[in-house]
Amino acid sequence: MPSIAIVGASPDRKKYGNKAVRAFLQGGWTVYPVHPSAREIEGIPAYPDLKSLPGPVNRVSMYVPPAVGINLLEDIAAIKPAEFFLNPGSDSEELIAKARQLGLNPVQACSIVNIGLRPDMFPDT
Repeated sequence: MPSIAIVGASPDRKKYGNKAVRAFLQGGWTVYPVHPSAREIEGIPAYPDLKSLPGPVNRVSMYVPPAVGINLLEDIAAIKPAEFFLNPGSDSEELIAKARQLGLNPVQACSIVNIGLRPDMFPDT
């Protein structure tokens, strides 16, 4: 079963970081929500940072602004995900350049759509 770390996962069902948690759970993935203070998101344990994840990660999907995400790139590179998705609004030229310097190959696309689902399939309530 593939695994994903969702950076910027949110307990707020209106946010894409929450819709992604629900989408990947529905898609059969092992989901690791990453949020600095939430203990649980959508009924599964949340982790304060990437260093706290309990297992290997196939994909990292980012839902935080570039100014936040750029500071997480070294931790992302350290877990060596096969895929690194920058969802709309999480990318910048500077972040992409630094990610590539660290050996990551960022994919600028909606990771939910990539698995055949759509964010609008997951209601805000």
